[in-house]
Amino acid sequence: MKIPLIKRRLKAGYTLMEMMLVLFIIALILGGGVYLMQNVGQDAEISKAQADVKTWETNLIRYKTKNLMFPTQQQGLQAMVTKPSGDPAPRPWVQLSKPEALNDPWGHKYQYRNPGKHNPSSYDVFSFGPDGQEGTADDVGNW
Repeated sequence: MKIPLIKRRLKAGYTLMEMMLVLFIIALILGGGVYLMQNVGQDAEISKAQADVKTWETNLIRYKTKNLMFPTQQQGLQAMVTKPSGDPAPRPWVQLSKPEALNDPWGHKYQYRNPGKHNPSSYDVFSFGPDGQEGTADDVGNW
């Protein structure tokens, strides 16, 4: 029994045009996905900086609970990593943070002001943000 010529062509496989159409659709989907994922990395860094600022606030409250005061401007956030040697020196000092926590996701040091510029009755903890400059819209802080 012979298979007619038309049926043999249908079993032969996909044409070049069909393959190119499928590849074009796949490339279109991948391109759209890459475009939508473009700012995910930067959003993650900003979220990490916001979480770090909250952690610094918690650690500052723990520091104040143990020492009855916040670190001075000169002692800064370093007072939670290494015991301050100058006055006022905390008596029951405990390390509240690790040295690598002093840097924000962009490699800059977290900033500490006591008294704060944005919180004059308290303190400011902030990051300069992606641009590394103070006072710009991308700063991340406790205000």
